[in-house]
Amino acid sequence: MKKFTILLLLIISATFLYSQKPRARDLGVPFRGKTGPLNAITDVKGVEVGHSTIISGSGENIVGKGPVRTGVTAIFPRGKKFSPVYANWYSLNGNGEMTGTTWVTESGFLETPIMITNTNSVGVVRDAVLKWYVDVDWYNKESWWYTYPVVAETYDGFLNDIYGFHVKEKHVLEAISNASTGKVQEGNVGGGTGMMCLGFKGGIGTSSRVVNILNTEYTLGVLVQANFGSKRNLSIAGVPVGLELRDTLNYEFKAPPSSYRKDGDGSIIVVVATDAPLLPHQLKRIAHRVPLGIGIVGGRGSNGSGDIFIAFSTANENAFNRDATTTVQSLPNDLITPLFDATAQAVEEAIINAMIAAETMEGIHGNKAHAIPHDLLKEVLRKYKRID
Repeated sequence: MKKFTILLLLIISATFLYSQKPRARDLGVPFRGKTGPLNAITDVKGVEVGHSTIISGSGENIVGKGPVRTGVTAIFPRGKKFSPVYANWYSLNGNGEMTGTTWVTESGFLETPIMITNTNSVGVVRDAVLKWYVDVDWYNKESWWYTYPVVAETYDGFLNDIYGFHVKEKHVLEAISNASTGKVQEGNVGGGTGMMCLGFKGGIGTSSRVVNILNTEYTLGVLVQANFGSKRNLSIAGVPVGLELRDTLNYEFKAPPSSYRKDGDGSIIVVVATDAPLLPHQLKRIAHRVPLGIGIVGGRGSNGSGDIFIAFSTANENAFNRDATTTVQSLPNDLITPLFDATAQAVEEAIINAMIAAETMEGIHGNKAHAIPHDLLKEVLRKYKRID
């Protein structure tokens, strides 16, 4: 019986390990900075992430029927409760959308979860979140309230029947219901299901960094929906991987509207979370550093790209109060440079994690985005002496 139990545990462990998608560090890709235990945005205590993934059909696109390659991702700063956090946002190139951001800047608070989906589904996701607020009494029995759900998007119309409007209220509720702390699924999941990045398949990626300021450890985590960039600019660990693999597994476009895609088109949404006590103007500065991480891997903020970023702090939990003054803490500006470094480092790694976890996907009309080949990537990194 004991031998049987041990064997069963070994089988279960092997199955679990096999089911885990590899990450960049699993391939030996070197990065700077100390990560949290999960190397994910959920290393910031209280942050929850959930996905709803919609995949169906194949072959020629029939609008309204598919193929469908899309979904929804939900990020809750302090779990599923009304607990506004200090926040701010920034756009490198505004060919995209993130709703609710004007009030985030004006008020200094993010009062809602952050939802990410495809370009044509922003409206239905926003409406579903509003209805969910009513159903769960998000505002704690307040008789009159207003809010502006934060919903961001990137365009997946090269693999997905985007004009078929396949994201429904049930998918939004599924992403919300699935939101939890712990490990975050990456690659072809949630809002990132049909996304492409830097010449290969993209999607959802995450990473984190831990920094020490005044003998206190703070965590900064990042989640990206990566759907941007030109293959020729792809750089991993300082190596021109895109140029080395320029003739390898390029996108395969079989029919319109794929013919209208210009090199470099696409977008990236980045969510930055930290438990460091930062005020809204400091979080704006954090968001300003996101493009540094994108640039490291090859993003250029092209004309056809929507590069929009939001940063929030889970510190100062009692800062939001409608009726009374509050006392809050904040780090001095002179000491937050380590968080700037952490932002760039975590964004860089999150993007590469999205690409490493992504799997080759065929979508509408047989259009295909290939996963970056792990073995060839390691060969290139060895050639440049970045790994052994």
